[in-house]
Parts: sequence; C-alpha cells; structure tokens
Amino acid sequence: MKILWVSAHPEPRSLTGALRAEGLRTLAEAGHEHRESDLYAMGFDPVVRGSDYPAEPAGARLDVAGASRRAYDSGTLPAEIRAEQDKLRWADTVVVQFPLWWYGMPAILKGWFDRVFVKGFGYGVTDPATGRTRRYGDGTLAGRRALAVVTVGARGPSLGPRGIHGELTDTLFGLLHGTFFYTGMRVLPPLLLDGANRVSARRYDAMRAELADRLRSLADTPPLPYRPEAGGDYDADLVLRADLAPGRTGLAVHRATPDHPVPRRGTPDGPTRDRGTGAPAGPGRPIVEPESADLPGAGPATRRDAARFAGCR
Repeated sequence: MKILWVSAHPEPRSLTGALRAEGLRTLAEAGHEHRESDLYAMGFDPVVRGSDYPAEPAGARLDVAGASRRAYDSGTLPAEIRAEQDKLRWADTVVVQFPLWWYGMPAILKGWFDRVFVKGFGYGVTDPATGRTRRYGDGTLAGRRALAVVTVGARGPSLGPRGIHGELTDTLFGLLHGTFFYTGMRVLPPLLLDGANRVSARRYDAMRAELADRLRSLADTPPLPYRPEAGGDYDADLVLRADLAPGRTGLAVHRATPDHPVPRRGTPDGPTRDRGTGAPAGPGRPIVEPESADLPGAGPATRRDAARFAGCR
C-alpha cells in the first residue's frame, strides 16, 4: 500500500508525536510505502491568500473558488500546494492524525484542506461524459481510503452516543463525510484514543497496540456506509428519500442500514467498491490506570515519565 500520513501537532514530544512515530514504524515493518506531511515541521502556511493565485489580475476582487480553479487548471498554484496534491494522487490511503481541539482539527490542518483541496481538485469536479458533479462517493480521490486518528482528553463513555461530548463520527462529520467522502474517499471508522491528557505506561502500550492493529488492517477494514449522492437514495433536492430511515433525522441517516444498504450502482469509486458493510467504530477503550513510570515507545518519547503527556496530547 501507498500511504500518506498527515499530522498536526506543534510538539514532536507529545503523545501525538510519539504515536506518529509508532505508526510510521508499523507501516514500514509491514512493507508499506509512505510519504508524510508533518504540517508544523514543514512550517505549512494554513492561510488562504490572494498570492496563492498569481495569475489573477492585480487589484481584482478575489473570488477564491474561481481563482483557485483557474490556478489549478493553469498549473500556477504555489509549489507547496501542488506538492501536497501530488502526494494525495500518489497515495491509495490517507491517514490524518491530530488532537481534538475545541471539537475539531487544529487550525493548521483545516488550512491544509482549505489550500490544497481547491476547486477542480477537491470540489467542482465534473464527469465529462455526463456533466454531473462528482462528489459524495465520487471525485478526484475516488478509490482511496481515509483514516482519522484522533487523540482526545476526555474518556470513552462521555464520547459515546449519549455522552456529553457527543459521538465522534457526529463531531467529525464535516471531515469524514464533508471532506473525505465528498472527495470520493472511502471513510474508515475513525480511531479515537481517549483519556490522552494523562497517560500511564500501560495505557500508552494499549494505545500504540490499537493503532498498530488498525494500520495493519487498513486494506480489510469495512468503510463507514455513507450513502453516495449518485446512488439513488437522495431526491432532486438532495434530501434523503422518505422511505429511507423513515421518521429519523440527524447525521446518522446518511449512513446506510442493513435493511437499506448502500446501493452498488452509481458509486464509481474504483475497483473495490463501498458495499455498505461497514459499521461505525465504538468509542475508544477507556482504560483507567494509575499514573506510572516509563513510557516505552517511539523516538523522542522513549523512556519519559507518563505524566509528561499531561495537556500535551
């Protein structure tokens, strides 16, 4: 497999940094190719600016969508943006790793999506044969898999469907459905690593084992059964048909159920199609351990006191 690993944390000695190193080691040991975008280490600029589109007339009002499309089509986007797009084209799997900050991704990662997923690449992609917009199950990145690896300070029970923090696939709907699935990727259940503010050695071992298990099973993990726009489940106004999930509302209606599986027609997402057999992952295993001695593990995190991760997930 060819895997792009995108990470967003300012401190390489954080829990996120340690798990990143563990994850890349696991991929290498499994014989996978990987490329990386460590956004903080790269000094990636997350801010969309008019200078991203140098061919636009001087002094003209900036239309970001139109300008980005023209720059994409003409090959005049900045080199750092084109390099990230090339990484995405190269990969068959994208792993996005970040700490959950204010119920979302860090700003630098949001800016990566804003600058890299421009019109013509991430959205505004049309099928030349039909003129249909390719999105929600189809698009430039169709056929690829996407996995979000998320560390969060709260513990598992409070992150479930009845927990005060909300269920993770709902919290991350904009990323999972509105970005990954929108651009055509098959969305794997996100990996939630909870209780990340204070991590004992035993809990860290459990986290890295869980991460390794998920990475080793990337090719076999069923994706979340999101309904493709072109699959026939939505009417002309892009509203779910009344006979599907009747009487229900909310974000979960956009995932198919066993009695109404994802249709196989109209899902041109590569040779292996989303068959609607996936199920959302439950919240991360809440393991409560007393604070303890040393952290085995990865790179700069090796043999450090577990409490070092407090507030630095």
